[in-house]
Amino acid sequence: MYEKTVNIQLATVGGQGGILASSIIAQVAFDAGLDVKKREVHGMSQRGGVVTSDVRFGKQVCSPMVPQGSIDFLLAFEQAEGLRAIPNLKNGGVVITNTQTIIPPIVAIGKGTYPDNALAAIAERVKQSFTLDAMRLAEEAGSAKTVSTVMLGALSVFLDFSEEAWLKAIRSKVPKKTIEINQRAFEAGRTSVNPD
Repeated sequence: MYEKTVNIQLATVGGQGGILASSIIAQVAFDAGLDVKKREVHGMSQRGGVVTSDVRFGKQVCSPMVPQGSIDFLLAFEQAEGLRAIPNLKNGGVVITNTQTIIPPIVAIGKGTYPDNALAAIAERVKQSFTLDAMRLAEEAGSAKTVSTVMLGALSVFLDFSEEAWLKAIRSKVPKKTIEINQRAFEAGRTSVNPD
């Protein structure tokens, strides 16, 4: 399983649960006996800034940093952040984008612009592009705070780890009182994307 290194990048905004999601991915891969490396780049994350997480796993992984142009799976929790990360996607890479729009502070104060039709721009540039309304699915599962778990559910259909392996990792990382809601959120994400 996974002789070659798999590179996953999570492009998120502070408060969306990207760090938790990257920890869960790393845990699933680690539990499968793979070498795992991860790193996070925090912008002004507590103020809605950019947070990027890289997770790499395989037989042997030397660095936590995804090399330029080598992302296999891009998990975009916010559409503009997904568009920003597209240049690092490898040829044939997969993008899963949450339809949510979060206007950054610099745009809100009139010192920047938000891209028009980010979802359409992603779809134009990427052959394997999937979108889902992770916020709506999270709310339906019981909490808007489970957007990250919805996104993990969507990612899970592309990776060779069992559903139970994902749920085990989720149960080990989320607060006990939220396990049931997170399980529902994961299932919602898992059934929302069809890779065929």
